[in-house]
Amino acid sequence: MGKLSTHVLDTMHGRPAAGMKIELRRLPGTEPVKTLTTNADGRTDELVLGPEEVAVGDYELSFHVGEYFGESKFLDVVPVRFRISDASAGYHVPLLCTPWSYSTYRGS
Repeated sequence: MGKLSTHVLDTMHGRPAAGMKIELRRLPGTEPVKTLTTNADGRTDELVLGPEEVAVGDYELSFHVGEYFGESKFLDVVPVRFRISDASAGYHVPLLCTPWSYSTYRGS
């Protein structure tokens, strides 16, 4: 069953990034189709996209890093664009971040 999930790790403080706002866009659209907030574990309480919502296409997760750290020292919103090519597969897009850097990958 297809799904899209995410989580955020605050690597500056060595903990999950609780309370970070994340927006999902289906490209080429500009308006968010979903806005979520990370919980105490740095994950969203619900899937970003559940099995009935996953569709092949291009997406963007926008992580509000500057707001989370309290000011935009360098990074403000980190956009991660990716493609869902198989609607029956699981996609996990984690973000590891500080106010000055980030890393992402396709997780499991």
